[in-house]
This record gives sequence, C-alpha cells and structure tokens, in this order.
Amino acid sequence: MNFSRKQKQVLTWWCAASPAHTCDALICDGAVRSGKTVCMALSFLCWATACFDGAQFGICGKSVSGVRRNVVAAVEPWLRRLGLRWTENRTEHYLELGCRGRSNRFYLFGGYDEKSAALIQGITFAGVLLDEAALMPRSFVEQACARCSVEGARLWFNCNPESPQHWFYREWILKAREKNALHLHFTMEDNPALSEAVKRRYRTTYSGAFYRRFVLGEWTRAQGLVYDFFDRERDCAAPVDEPCEAYAVSVDYGTANPASFGLWGRRGTVWYRIDEYYYASRREGKQKTDAEYVEELWRLLDGRRPDVVVVDPSAASFIEALRRTGLRVQKADNDVLWGIRVTAGMLKEKKLILCSNCADCLREMELYCWEEGAVRDVPRKEHDHAMDEMRYFAAYLAQQERGDGFYAAAVVRRAG
Repeated sequence: MNFSRKQKQVLTWWCAASPAHTCDALICDGAVRSGKTVCMALSFLCWATACFDGAQFGICGKSVSGVRRNVVAAVEPWLRRLGLRWTENRTEHYLELGCRGRSNRFYLFGGYDEKSAALIQGITFAGVLLDEAALMPRSFVEQACARCSVEGARLWFNCNPESPQHWFYREWILKAREKNALHLHFTMEDNPALSEAVKRRYRTTYSGAFYRRFVLGEWTRAQGLVYDFFDRERDCAAPVDEPCEAYAVSVDYGTANPASFGLWGRRGTVWYRIDEYYYASRREGKQKTDAEYVEELWRLLDGRRPDVVVVDPSAASFIEALRRTGLRVQKADNDVLWGIRVTAGMLKEKKLILCSNCADCLREMELYCWEEGAVRDVPRKEHDHAMDEMRYFAAYLAQQERGDGFYAAAVVRRAG
C-alpha cells in the first residue's frame, strides 16, 4: 500500500528525525474514509513497541467491540507483515504485543456514557489512543488522559468533526499549539486507497451539515431541516401492491405524547413504509392503554405477520404486552445522532422509501428540524414521533446488515 504524505506524518511523527517528535499528543480529524484511523493505530502500536517494554497502554472507543472492529481488526494484517506477535485476552479485554524480546499490554476500553470514566480509574498508562474521541464523554476522555503518567507518555486522538461548539474542538483542536499537540486535518484525498467511484458515492450519501463534516471535514453546526434533502414529490413511492417478501413494524410509544407505528414491507433490498398508525391523545382528548395500542397494532398488521416489532426502549410495559401476544419485539437503539445519520443514508440510497399514503410521517419529515443555538446537535422535540420510530427501524436494519450496530455505507463508525 502507498501512503499519502499526511499518512506518513502520522506514521513517523514520534521518530527522532521528525520535526514534531517533541509533541505530547497527536490529533487527527477530518473526513470519513480519509485513512487516519489505520495509520494512527499502526503508528501507536509501533511507537509503543519501539519505546517501551513492560508498559501498559489504553485503546479506547465508544465500546470494546467497536475498538476490536475499528482498530484492532484494521491493523492485524499490518502487525503480521511487521513480524509483531500478539495474543488477546477477550475476558480481561487486553492485547499482549511483543517484538524482539519486548512486550507491552494494551487494554481496550469503551467510553459509552458518563459512567464509563469509572472503568478507567486507577490504571497507569504510558500512552492512550482515543478512537472517535468526539463521540466519547468528556469525563471519559479526560480520565484516560490523566492515566498517562509514565515518563514519555503521549496522547493519540482521532475523530470526525461535530459542532464547532463541541468541547473537543474547543479544548483540543483550537488549543493544539498550547497543549503541544500536532494537529493533522484529513480529507478523502489523503487516502490513496480510495477510488474515485468510492469517493463519489460518499459525496452523494450526505447532504447539509453531514456533507460538510464527513466529506469536507469541517466542524460545522447542524441547522434547518434534519432531512433537508428529502423531496416528497421526487422521493415518495405510490402505495405498494402487496404481498411483500417480509414485514416489520417500528413503534414510538406515547400516552400523553403521540404514538406512531410504521408498517414496513420489504421488496428485494428495499424497505417500503407501506402504512402507518398515528394517535395524538391531546388532539383526540383521550389517552389509550397498552392493551388498546396492542389492538391498534394488530389492526395495522391486518393479518400480516411481522418479522420484528422495533419499539422505543423506554416503553417497558408496552413491550411486555406485545411479547405476550407472540410477537418478536426488539428494543430500539436510541442513539439519536447516529440513528439520524443511518436514516439519512438509507433514505438517500433508497434502502428506505416512504409511500405517499403515510401522511403523518411525510408531514413530520417536512417539519423535523435542528434546535437552534444548542451546544450540541439536538433535533427539536416536536414533530418527531414518526421520525423517532423511523430512526429506530433504520438503526435496527443497520445492526442486521453488519450484525453489530454498524451501517458502513451511511455513517461514520459507531460502536455496537
């Protein structure tokens, strides 16, 4: 493989001949598929092996499974070519990496939420690699950095851009010089392994803020409509003639708030939203019980048997009521931003298509927007009930496609 000039900088920045060898940290940010992660992980492991023996290191991501997939699996072929030997303890979540009589241990950590910081307390590192640092809680990232107290320890960060109000951008990207960090900004042009066809596909997958972030590599604020690319006349399909090859239902449960059910039918590789149920109790002046909503769901199915019903994970009593009727129920992944990215990608690639008879979903599509002035990207909490259950279903499909919660064509990497 040929490396680009910027990738070579990542691979050699810590070497004595590099002008940046006195830096305490490396920060790589920018576009998706720009080649920053593999080069950084490979450089990190080579640096640790060359400079330390018997030391401990951290490799962190949103989850341990994500670290194994995005970092460890990506560099394994390179480790073999370099003659490095390693063993993995999957119970204790660490790798033992050795070469020429030296051996170091690399612990794998997941920084999923604020409680994750406690997992990393008490350990001492000679260095830490934080993969997708902007997706991890600040408390976890800062705790990981604080663990690096060994002489000569260095910090390694990579991420895709988020909002310019994001704490990582403000505290690390903008302050790279005062923190003695080397900051390298990547675009897809910095990855010689990408063909023009692949780059073109990524350019057409995104729009709006996601395009500016993941294709152009800019730290920019999301604003306006969430699905700003969607055009009802162009993107809707006529009601689908049935039967379909498979069926599924997505549910956003509400008592005081509206409840929204989406009925999906698959033809080939495309899932069509063929029908829906939407009930706003405040508008109708009456709340419905779990039992009544179960009846409404069966009425929506009208004799069809769904493969799965994907439900708002907070609706515990409704989930139990559905299971008692013999339906296969899956609690939805409620990671909002990741789910929106997945949904947007599937809509643009025509893997999800809304039928013209789904009036409430289409109405919300044209009203669902980002909250103005928010520090982080947050969709406004209105006109979002059909949007939530559509997102639940897209996230479920993403998990099925890869088996671990990752949809490769639509979004940046995400933990399973």
